[in-house]
Amino acid sequence: MDKIRKYFPDLSNQQLEKFEMLKPFYEEWNAAINVISRKDMDSFYERHVLHSMAIAKVLRFKKRTEILDIGTGGGFPGIPLAIMFPKANFHLVDSIGKKIKVVKNAIGYLGLKNAKAEQIRAEQIHKSYDFVVSRAVTALPKFNQWASYKIRKKGGFNDIPNGILYLKGGDFEDELKEVNRPNKVYPISDFYDEEFFDTKFVVFIR
Repeated sequence: MDKIRKYFPDLSNQQLEKFEMLKPFYEEWNAAINVISRKDMDSFYERHVLHSMAIAKVLRFKKRTEILDIGTGGGFPGIPLAIMFPKANFHLVDSIGKKIKVVKNAIGYLGLKNAKAEQIRAEQIHKSYDFVVSRAVTALPKFNQWASYKIRKKGGFNDIPNGILYLKGGDFEDELKEVNRPNKVYPISDFYDEEFFDTKFVVFIR
């Protein structure tokens, strides 16, 4: 939690309270349904919460922005972003029922009025959104195929155009070439000091 306060000093007491509620919630659920690797629970705020919130260092979602989180797993990056941006709207989806069960419970437990979770495959979603977010669920070209047609092409009102904000690690230069769309790569090490983030990036694709 100290790292959350360090990198996001403007959070309200209500937001900080919700972030503090996250770890005990996931510890309890992880005992029953393994949604987060056991070793990662020791670095929960760094590897899951801060990592998710790197997107907030690239863009602060404005009021009424609609965001789709594809392959949310246990609720990342969607849940931390929904706490961070209470006036934006989040739709968290995953094809695996037990994971969505956890996410639905997290949304209820935290009282997040701006988030909903659904068990559905990406290709079954026919609505369009301002942004699609995700955390390394597949290779970039494949994810771009899933996500690009779900993005509103007109009417963007945020500080960057509507598009994909994808958390990705390692060397993905060849993948990005295959996407063949305007993009920008943000090293997360520009935002955070921890060594874990040295090989992590936020990839923006228009």
